Amino acid sequence: MPPLVQEVQTPKIYTVRELTGEIKDLLENRFEFVWVEGEISNFSAPSSGHYYMVLKDGKAQIRAVMFRVQARRLRFMPENGMHVLVQGRVGVYPPRGEYQIILDYLEPMGVGALALAFEQLKKKLASQGVFDEDIKKPLPFLPQRVAVVTSPTGAAIRDFLKIIRRRFANIEVTIVPVRVQGDEAAGEIVEALERINREMDVDVIVLTRGGGSLEDLWAFNQEELAMAIRKSDIPVLSAVGHEIDLTIADLAADVRAPTPSAAAEILVAEKEILVEQLDDLKTRLLKAFKHRVEREFRDLNHLKSRLKDPGKQLGENWMRLDDSRSRLIRLIQRMVEDRRKRLDAEYHALLASSPEKRADAARQQLDFQRTSLMRAVSAWLREKHTALSTLEKRMMDLNPMSILERGYSITLKLPEKQVLKDISRVEKGNPVRILLARGALRCRVEELEDPDFSL
Repeated sequence: MPPLVQEVQTPKIYTVRELTGEIKDLLENRFEFVWVEGEISNFSAPSSGHYYMVLKDGKAQIRAVMFRVQARRLRFMPENGMHVLVQGRVGVYPPRGEYQIILDYLEPMGVGALALAFEQLKKKLASQGVFDEDIKKPLPFLPQRVAVVTSPTGAAIRDFLKIIRRRFANIEVTIVPVRVQGDEAAGEIVEALERINREMDVDVIVLTRGGGSLEDLWAFNQEELAMAIRKSDIPVLSAVGHEIDLTIADLAADVRAPTPSAAAEILVAEKEILVEQLDDLKTRLLKAFKHRVEREFRDLNHLKSRLKDPGKQLGENWMRLDDSRSRLIRLIQRMVEDRRKRLDAEYHALLASSPEKRADAARQQLDFQRTSLMRAVSAWLREKHTALSTLEKRMMDLNPMSILERGYSITLKLPEKQVLKDISRVEKGNPVRILLARGALRCRVEELEDPDFSL
């Protein structure tokens, strides 16, 4: 018989950490290896070297991270809005409770990674002015010494030397061997350019190799190589790949040749062509010289026919000279006489207005004015002295001390020091001070007398 009461099972209670751990195990075991297609947004590349981004489509999004080790292998820089195909595994980041794709591989959709990296670097260097034509150096005409940076066993150097020997065998060519393919090739090429500039006396540097795929030519698409080409004091001629190939080194070089053979043809013209040009110039110069001599002879004969007897011409010239001299003497004498008359008139006029006479008159006028001024000043001083004496007398009459000399005194009420004019301002017993002509008295009022009291 079944029990009447069934046991109630208690549900399992998870901690956040336990639940997140189980979800992490579930997702990472279920999606250990996935391919995802989407659009990059919120891309960031902090100084740690890791790449963080969000992959999205029209209806959903998921976070993604590519750690530094994998990011270093990318030949291009991811950008927001780029449509990409990625491969990785799904992981959970417990501290934030978020799931994300940990990327191992990333490539752009519709264009290869190397092609995208090439365009990104090309755009960057162009914005920095590395490809500007006005900073590029011209190649010398018929260089004497050429340094070729290339693989010594490649077909490019054989084609180059074949053209050089055929056109101008006496040009000195120095081969600087480097690797032209692989991860270490770009560094070797940069080092070769720096060594040539530092140690070798050459007129031109040729940077060349045969054709190949974009990956084969990738050593010539490095930023460090482009900067080394621009820093070179010696002109750089780039001839990398075939005519359809274009590399960053071609764009940065002072001159670009479509092929190694074309580079040799650009450097030197054919010896036979130069000889033909010299012969042509020689023929043209001889013809021009002959024509010039013939023309000078014609001009000389024409002048000779116009030339008269020198003796006769000389006699006419002497007669003309004598006539001119006589007329010149007469003209000079007349001018001297006119100048003498004008000078005499000016002399008499100057005597009439002699400065000495004018000075005497001015001196007399000055003496008269000085005498008049002295008289006026003396009269003015006497007048002022009289007025001053009058003022002094009036001041002496008004001076209280003068009055005191006649026997009068001034009484001051103490302690106010008020001058007393009548007895209404003092009372019996008040102290007073009496000022005399010489000295003063301190007194006390003994008695007040009637104003009508007389001496």
